[in-house]
Amino acid sequence: MASIHKIIHVPTAPDHAWEALRDFGAVHHRVATGFVTDTELADDVRTVTFVNGAVAQEQLVSLDDDRRRLVYAVIDSPLRAAHHQAVVEVVPDGDGSIIRWTTDVLPDEIAPVIEGMMDLGADAIARTLAVA
Repeated sequence: MASIHKIIHVPTAPDHAWEALRDFGAVHHRVATGFVTDTELADDVRTVTFVNGAVAQEQLVSLDDDRRRLVYAVIDSPLRAAHHQAVVEVVPDGDGSIIRWTTDVLPDEIAPVIEGMMDLGADAIARTLAVA
């Protein structure tokens, strides 16, 4: 199983960064503006539209406010992964925060595509949370 890790430094206090990240249905406004163009939330599943037009459904697996940790699984996407789950955590970093974003995916062959999308997403997260 491929595991992709991104570390994103933001000049935003951990509580403020977490408040935005935990808002599962507003990723397009509060977390990754410009990379995610729309999000629709129905119960614990969000439908996310990306800047390239791709659409994915992501199911909230867990939300832990004490640990500032969110887990979601991609349950439908154009890549049709056998397994695609991500963990996002916010940790203090001086006056700002570090966002740890880890994605596990099968088959390994689609990992480069996922990593490319995550690179774009990480850049958008850094920009969005820097002005939040």
